[in-house]
Amino acid sequence: MLKSIGAVVAGVIVIVVLSVVTDMLLEKIGFFPSPSQGLFDTNLLVIALLYRTAYAAAGGYVSARLAPSKPLKHVKALLIIGTLFGILGVIGGWNLSQHWYPISLVITSAVAVWFGGKMGINRKK
Repeated sequence: MLKSIGAVVAGVIVIVVLSVVTDMLLEKIGFFPSPSQGLFDTNLLVIALLYRTAYAAAGGYVSARLAPSKPLKHVKALLIIGTLFGILGVIGGWNLSQHWYPISLVITSAVAVWFGGKMGINRKK
């Protein structure tokens, strides 16, 4: 049971840590504005969407690879948790960016977690 929880938590950690660290680095070098200013430039939002989608795939991959059994169930758990937090992010961050961005992030991240999980499952065989 603990290994199963750990596999899902590891996927969450991969996604969150990579996203936060990348955001912080891009803000530090001046590529992104500070969070208090919000992010409304379409090109920058597309960049953020791309790397966050890639990180979601990495999280799905990690969860599948670390799952002690039935990796697809672990990927589904990660997908559900991510989608719920994503919806909360849409609500909480509605005025922090263009409205299409958080909605797109929920959708693309869900697809990416699934894709990454399937890659992890295929690699595990």
